[in-house]
Amino acid sequence: MNMFRGMLRVDMGIDLGTCNTLVAVRGQGIVLNEPSVVAVWKGTNKVLKNGEAVGWMAKEMLGKTPGTITAIRPLKDGVISDFDITEAMLKYFIKKVNGTNRLFRPRVVIGVPSGITAVEQQAVFQSAARAGAYRTYLIEEPVAAAIGAGLPFAEPTASAIVDIGGGTTEVAILSLGDMAVCESLRVAGDDMDEAIINHMKKTYNMMIGEQTSERIKIDIGSAAPTGEDKTLEVRGRDMISGLPRKTVITSEEIREALQEPVQAIAECVLRTLERAEPELAADLVDNGITLAGGGALLRGLPTVLQNKTGLDVKIADDPLTCVARGTAIYLEHIEEWKDFLRSDLEE
Repeated sequence: MNMFRGMLRVDMGIDLGTCNTLVAVRGQGIVLNEPSVVAVWKGTNKVLKNGEAVGWMAKEMLGKTPGTITAIRPLKDGVISDFDITEAMLKYFIKKVNGTNRLFRPRVVIGVPSGITAVEQQAVFQSAARAGAYRTYLIEEPVAAAIGAGLPFAEPTASAIVDIGGGTTEVAILSLGDMAVCESLRVAGDDMDEAIINHMKKTYNMMIGEQTSERIKIDIGSAAPTGEDKTLEVRGRDMISGLPRKTVITSEEIREALQEPVQAIAECVLRTLERAEPELAADLVDNGITLAGGGALLRGLPTVLQNKTGLDVKIADDPLTCVARGTAIYLEHIEEWKDFLRSDLEE
């Protein structure tokens, strides 16, 4: 009997996002989708509950922790801002997916912003290695998103992808398996949440937390009029009295509050299109623009971009998982394509 049967190496694709981390396994698809949040003892890098206060458990603690505990989001603007906490988070997720398979360390493909610096790239490699990866490859998020969205990125025709995550917006025009033009903008979903928080401060003298702001964006947020005005009761802390209170807000005022980040994204799309070669631009008249990432779900955003660019704009199927699904497809062809990926072997 072969004692190693069932113990083969698990190849993983990781969408290491500012808000959520998704893990896909070669041949299985997405097996994990959890918030990129870690709860630690304050003043230390020691994770609570034997290293398991990560993901959903930690997100529930955001804004509600006592003085001895801190809930941390270790990625900012799509890149690592806290090396040790990111390592602890990756170690937890890799262990959770790899299970009891300790004999073979996994190869991982990690989606990163196209504008990542050499220092940030090195931080990803080191975090993955120390978290238990046997070998690490990096893939630009726009490429992974295009693959996951089913765009013909490897063909001699232009495809345009706008991937709006939590920390970054990636805009790219792809052809023949690579990016012809791209721009990485550090304005995305988190900035929309921050815009809502600032609106509540200025208009209602009310402090709300990140989770409340995100819920407002999801429930009644929009980039353009949708033909249906909604209201929502919001609870928070009065900035004058310091006491808890509630108020009712409308979708119209939230739409106005979101205009600054929405217009920043639209301008980024315009700049990218203006840099495209004429033949690529001609292809986009027929192929249009595809939206991916959680920010693609903001109501009315396709309408704003369509009015701004004059091109057809559509939302990818299941846009939240496009990058992770793209890494999973890349894993299926890793032996053929690995030479086109940045690898820790180059370090």
